[in-house]
Amino acid sequence: MSDVNEKDADSHTSRQPYAQLSPDLILDAIESVGFHCTGSLFALNSYENRVYQVGIEDSAPLIAKFYRPYRWSDAAILEEHQFSAELFAQEIPVVAPLTLITHTTLHHYRDFRFALFPRQGGRTLELDNIEHLEWMGRFIGRLHAVGACNPFQHRLRLDTQSYGYQPYQFLIEHDFIPDELKHNFCYVIEAILQKIENCFQQVGPLEYIRLHGDCHPGNILWNPAGPQIVDLDDCLMGPAIQDLWMLVTGDSRQERLAQLDHILRGYLEFYDFNFRERYLIEALRTLRMIHYAAWLAKRWEDPAFPLNFPWFNTPRYWQNQLEHFNEQLILLEEAQDQ
Repeated sequence: MSDVNEKDADSHTSRQPYAQLSPDLILDAIESVGFHCTGSLFALNSYENRVYQVGIEDSAPLIAKFYRPYRWSDAAILEEHQFSAELFAQEIPVVAPLTLITHTTLHHYRDFRFALFPRQGGRTLELDNIEHLEWMGRFIGRLHAVGACNPFQHRLRLDTQSYGYQPYQFLIEHDFIPDELKHNFCYVIEAILQKIENCFQQVGPLEYIRLHGDCHPGNILWNPAGPQIVDLDDCLMGPAIQDLWMLVTGDSRQERLAQLDHILRGYLEFYDFNFRERYLIEALRTLRMIHYAAWLAKRWEDPAFPLNFPWFNTPRYWQNQLEHFNEQLILLEEAQDQ
């Protein structure tokens, strides 16, 4: 289940969801769970949630994550935290939330929910490094071995409905697509979604497991001990390839397949892989494009979004999107012919 209160998220009170999140409130919230703050507060780069590095007296700084109101239920957030705890217990490097004096990882203060994390450092993953690719494969293979043990009950299931039809309907129903482009846009997206459904049918039965869900390089820290996940906010149920394809960045199809082979070489040391899932890569890439456009649209009344994404919702943006989706339609047709 995703965006569990989407009707509430469209209400007036959610248009500026962080308007009341002042520095004083942030520090008071953290002190409410037993810490003494120094007053040092540094905002980190995050749009969906609000994330801060907070100075703590006589201790290392902590990372405080204030969850976007109305997005997830408490049960869904706690499933994310439980998944982190399971990975951590299996010595899989993940930055897990702290369990504090309240004996829980999810805390409430006034109208906000938040979690605290230890601060971790690292550098960017090198996607052109073969050793790093194989290491990432081993890392994700271990993560998926844990993810396959139990299902999520309260989080999103990645499929054509959740990442395709529903985001598309939101864009249409809320009049984001310019009138002069709407006919062609609808025609292309509906053709795409049918191709994607056909693609899933051709691949056959899939194993849906708990995944990271948003496994791009920005959510991975690299240090001498190897990779470490820093954000499980988008964890979901889906096919294993979802956590692999975003790490493949070659300019040509041959380069991308070679990179994927290096990742799978490490992955197969810890978990089996259904090689037919490789045919889902363009389908999943296209679903992500649709989902991302709707994600921006749903957040557009949050003042942080026009400020940080000024190119969104312009005629030029939608014209470019239409061109990109036409290109994806061709790629999906080619994938079906392979």
